[in-house]
Amino acid sequence: MRLSEGMWPVSIRPVDYQDDLLSFAQALVRLPSPSGEEEKVAHRLAEEMERLGFDAVWIDPVGNAIGRIGTGEGPVLLYNGHMDTVGVGDPAAWTRDPFGGEIVEGRLYGRGAVDMKGPLAAMVYGAWLFRQRRGRGGKGTLYVVGVVQEEPREGRAMQALVEENDIHPDAILLGEPSNFQVKRGHRGRLEIRVITRGRACHASNPAAGENALYAAARIIFGIELLAASLPSDPVLGPGTIAVTHIETISASRNAIPDRAELVIDRRLTLGETEVKALAEVQSVVQKEGVRAEVFVPEYEVSSYTDYRMRGREYYPTWLISEDHPFLRQVIRGAEKALGTKPSVGVWAFSTDGVFTMGEAGIPTVGFGPGDEALAHTADEHIAVRDLLRAVEAYAAIAQEVLGK
Repeated sequence: MRLSEGMWPVSIRPVDYQDDLLSFAQALVRLPSPSGEEEKVAHRLAEEMERLGFDAVWIDPVGNAIGRIGTGEGPVLLYNGHMDTVGVGDPAAWTRDPFGGEIVEGRLYGRGAVDMKGPLAAMVYGAWLFRQRRGRGGKGTLYVVGVVQEEPREGRAMQALVEENDIHPDAILLGEPSNFQVKRGHRGRLEIRVITRGRACHASNPAAGENALYAAARIIFGIELLAASLPSDPVLGPGTIAVTHIETISASRNAIPDRAELVIDRRLTLGETEVKALAEVQSVVQKEGVRAEVFVPEYEVSSYTDYRMRGREYYPTWLISEDHPFLRQVIRGAEKALGTKPSVGVWAFSTDGVFTMGEAGIPTVGFGPGDEALAHTADEHIAVRDLLRAVEAYAAIAQEVLGK
């Protein structure tokens, strides 16, 4: 069944909006949107929210697509999803077109199907369903936001959204895939760069120089030993450290490199800080007796609207308490919609919560359809049934938080 605006039945069942929801989710998947190229998805998202009768819809200077249900008065609940995706990777690894948006045996396939165009589509329809059941004139405001560039710079577009739009949420729900588990936090993320210095010479006489790559190798070994001693939290798990990239600079392939650069991925568990993590790596450098710089890099990126975002590669840890009222509201709403009480856990990966809760202190909870293990994989997919269940859950959560 396909319905047009103004013809929605009083008693709405999933069969009434299924075709519209799936067509919308397919349309989003069929629009490639690597980070920095989300424009077409933003306009399609805005178009759908306008068609569904949101009270206000706009695309902000950053390029985020925003829909509002309500007047803007509090309490304010914000549903967050990102429009960008990672790349396809090796096309040969896919058995289906990454941008085909095919539905086969009850599953929607394609890049972004689960991370997170499918969940974002469900949030839009969940907000619409909440409006249909509540009617106009209810208290509180619900925003649905599709943000840009979450994959490489999580949190930054959300920060810009708050600054550019004068939106001040009282609570935020992240729709990243969670298999309908309620997520209450995750570890922080820190990128550390280490640059080792040497002295160049011809490779035929290596003793005349100082090999920066060898110095880097000693640091890598020290970091491997450091990994075993990092602290662990009973909820978020252990802090981790890994060298993920190395490159050298030399005059030629038969010259001793006089510079090597390491990239380190450091995951911070509860209680760890940026200062502490940097000091640990600096202690490895000192112990190995090599010449090296240790620092957190800065970045500057532009969105598809040419809005510039600047920051440092530090993304804080966050964890909302188990007895927080918003967390309990999300659990109650999800239980009413799904018929079972969802379990509570944490994500292994990083999200926009690094800003919303980690920096801004806004109560934040995660809840979404789809298996998070399928994110960034070939043949990425999400079950149609899960999308439909998510619509009901998002509507029920909004009702639980904002009231009838």
